[in-house]
Amino acid sequence: MKKLIDKTVLFLATGCGISLVVPFAPGTFGSLPGVALAYALAFMPFWAQIAACLALTLLAVPVCGRAEVLLSIRDDGRISADEWMLYPIALVGLPILSLPWWAMAVFFAVVRLIDIIKPSPAKRLQSLPGGYGVVADDLIANLYSLAINWLIMIFLFR
Repeated sequence: MKKLIDKTVLFLATGCGISLVVPFAPGTFGSLPGVALAYALAFMPFWAQIAACLALTLLAVPVCGRAEVLLSIRDDGRISADEWMLYPIALVGLPILSLPWWAMAVFFAVVRLIDIIKPSPAKRLQSLPGGYGVVADDLIANLYSLAINWLIMIFLFR
């Protein structure tokens, strides 16, 4: 049973296995399941989107923490659950279902850029132990991205 749980954790932690097989940018490619997740959450009312994002964030902490133990590397680049499970935060309330397809590409690029830059306090939060450190920086990055994506929405898509 423990072996099945660990395999499930690794599957989730690596973006459904994507981060294990790509030769470069595993965080970016491993984030792609988050796009499908964001579209699924877009059908929900605003309050349910927030509740789902909170639940996904709380779930990502133990998943990422256990994956660190299984992979024996602190914040291993192949761990992308923090990216894909938290990606919907950057789109909360945005009417993505009524926007052109390329809007998602713009929003995705913003999230990846902010995640790479890691504005304060995101970079500092990476030093938290275990899954907390893996997830906390992405939580902050996605909150920054949410603000930027709303500005893009207001000025580009209205």
